[in-house]
Amino acid sequence: MTIQGFLTRWRGEKMNVSGNCRYTKDHLWVKPEGNEALIGLSDYLQAELGETIFVDLPDVEDDIEITGTFGIIESTLTVSDMVAPVTGTVMMINLDLEGDPELINEDPYGEGWLIRVQLDDPQQIDSLMTPEEYEEYIADLDLED
Repeated sequence: MTIQGFLTRWRGEKMNVSGNCRYTKDHLWVKPEGNEALIGLSDYLQAELGETIFVDLPDVEDDIEITGTFGIIESTLTVSDMVAPVTGTVMMINLDLEGDPELINEDPYGEGWLIRVQLDDPQQIDSLMTPEEYEEYIADLDLED
């Protein structure tokens, strides 16, 4: 099951949307830093998934491909594939998540980041949603239900 397939609805709560990130329809954020980017789960997604109990991340130096699966997240409610928002090479993984996966729930835009990637094409970031577009997107999800 993919993350998008699992999500049911936005709960009407004001979700935290970081202004220095770009977003995917699968509710991942990408924070560009030159030719690199940090990737993590949005506040919306962590709230929908519930308590994170396990994260399976790629290895350092693994290549990830846009729209390809790069990891798995397990919560108290589901197990979901994580779909890569960009193409690149994994430079770092957040080792703190191995012993403390709930960092994703506690600080999704900070200590709960997932991976750092060397981007093959930094312009891929431009195709992702801006914070304003993402806020509209999650608001529209609520209206669809």
